[in-house]
Amino acid sequence: MLATRHWDRLGNGGLTFTELGFGAAPLGNLFRALTDAEAHAVLEAAWAGGVRYFDTAPLYGLGLSETRLNRLLRDKPRDEYVLSSKVGRLLQAVPPGQGDGAGKWVDVPSRKEIYDYSYDGTMRSLEFSLERLGVDRIDVLYAHDLDIFNHGTQDALLARLDDFMAGGYRALVALRDQGVIRAFGGGINEWQPCQWLLERGDFDIFLLAGRYTLLEQEAVESFLPLCQQRGVGIVVGGPYNSGILATGPRPGAHWNYAPAPDWVLTRAARLQELCKAHGVRLVDAAFQFPLRHPSVVSVIPGGQGLAEMASNLAAAKATIPEALWKDLRAEGLLRLDAPS
Repeated sequence: MLATRHWDRLGNGGLTFTELGFGAAPLGNLFRALTDAEAHAVLEAAWAGGVRYFDTAPLYGLGLSETRLNRLLRDKPRDEYVLSSKVGRLLQAVPPGQGDGAGKWVDVPSRKEIYDYSYDGTMRSLEFSLERLGVDRIDVLYAHDLDIFNHGTQDALLARLDDFMAGGYRALVALRDQGVIRAFGGGINEWQPCQWLLERGDFDIFLLAGRYTLLEQEAVESFLPLCQQRGVGIVVGGPYNSGILATGPRPGAHWNYAPAPDWVLTRAARLQELCKAHGVRLVDAAFQFPLRHPSVVSVIPGGQGLAEMASNLAAAKATIPEALWKDLRAEGLLRLDAPS
């Protein structure tokens, strides 16, 4: 079985995460279409490999990811896994050809995504997710995409953050206080808005995507220490930075959902060289690095195929020699303040 980490900030028994979780965005036909059978085979392989933490969102495939998880989870004992989804968007049915997601979500339901961080929007989002997933409870809810990447400017982001704190945040507190959910936080692509939220509210867990990896470690300056101080858990999404830390710096490699720039290719090449010198796959080191921080409870790489799922399982069980971390630090590829 896979290693686990227990989180219990609130003293209510907490949640036990597998160190390898399943990031279910690819199940929403991210960039390429999967058949239902292919998606289910990947999920079954994850379960058979011991994965017991699954993260999804209404956005992923405009409902398709949650629906596909339904098939796996419907006959699994509810207390044997941890499930998270997200709030902040509602999906509106529209005529064929008028839906969102062109160029990103392939062959998905015809839906418009509507940002809604209000109290009522949060409650409605949870209700819809429960129906798509076919479960009676979701353990963790994340406020989704409260970042500049999605909202365009700092002013637009601050307006969304204010909307959330005035509405959705109150809903999540109420849901946690009533025992409907066990924990809540933000599922965000940037660490700065995570810190903004943590400084203003009583949050439990953040899903930080792509911002604490072998390539990017600025979050260790202030955000991660604040999490550690307050007992806040961190789920690390995007540990391979959209693929380059899994594939290496090959032509066409992606970083942050786009073709990798030169500085990323250069840094990834040096990382790969040092890993190879120690007999370690780059992908193994990329997966294991975030787990060296005491606040991290799970790492959730994506995976659209059985080969990727097998690689993730191998990475979760890999042993990395301490000498590699020392060499990475000596080369300036790991920050001196990154926990080891």
